[in-house]
Amino acid sequence: MLKELRHYSNFGTPNYFFELLTTLKSKQDVSFLISDIEQLFYNKIIDGRSVFDGCLELALNIDILNTSNNIITINEGILDSLNSVNQMMDKFNEFLFLALKNDDEFHKIFCSEHLSYDIIYKSLQINNAAFGLKHSNFKQLLIDFRAITNHPTPEINCFIINSRYKKLFDKAVLPEIKKRKIGIEEFKKSMQLQQLYGEEAERFVLDYEKNRLNNKKEIDWVAEYIVNEGYDVASYDNENDIIPNRFIEVKSYDGSTPYFFWSRNEYLTAKRKQDKYWIYLVNRREMNNKNYKPIMKQNPYKSILKDDIWEKQVDKYKIELLNSNA
Repeated sequence: MLKELRHYSNFGTPNYFFELLTTLKSKQDVSFLISDIEQLFYNKIIDGRSVFDGCLELALNIDILNTSNNIITINEGILDSLNSVNQMMDKFNEFLFLALKNDDEFHKIFCSEHLSYDIIYKSLQINNAAFGLKHSNFKQLLIDFRAITNHPTPEINCFIINSRYKKLFDKAVLPEIKKRKIGIEEFKKSMQLQQLYGEEAERFVLDYEKNRLNNKKEIDWVAEYIVNEGYDVASYDNENDIIPNRFIEVKSYDGSTPYFFWSRNEYLTAKRKQDKYWIYLVNRREMNNKNYKPIMKQNPYKSILKDDIWEKQVDKYKIELLNSNA
């Protein structure tokens, strides 16, 4: 959808769509052709814009409007949401996210390369550069409909998902992002199983941390959104702590001997965060037992990597030619 629409200059604003939709609702006994709607906004300026070239195409693509024999009709699913601009925006964003959840271009923007998780504002954030020039119109649409907002810290050149639409984003879009984050080529049976094990262990740790902190803190499941943060869960050392200060990488294993694989990114994150970084080792055979506690290692860069009771094996080497003339 986005690929086909990106040559348009304006996707419309909330005020444009509110006027369009309320007009169609009030005159449902009148047949509106595409040309009639174009005439409706001819020579009008709405929110400082006078060109509305991509608005109808977008509305048709996300099913807010329907067309048959060049006649435009309004989707009944939005009729009850036209009492105010804000109410219409909520419903519009719902239609928009549902239409985009399987759009390949959308997932090139909202992918691990461009996404990160802000533990302070408890929000998914996306780099401004993710949109580029070719999707600047889509970025403007998301801004106009307040689906994304500027990061509260101006120095951070990112947007964050509006908390008002977090549940909608999580339900409509997040499952597809999670499915794609390990790559289509790698999404085979063994990888599916490995991902399932990982998510089960992460859910266990989420519940464990909530109980450890007497259900007084909201624990962030960072890995639900981002695969390359270097940790899976952002928690707290104590229930009185204000900001997250325990960053947990969850590893699951099966059997009597604890083991795990550690990526370079996780290792470097542990080295940087030091005592704030933890590894929780979860035994899949035991985690359903009521009183089971995982193995919890603080600052694994020291407590594991430099402790001889843990055997280390190199899984693979990166071999790079230093002198291209050799």
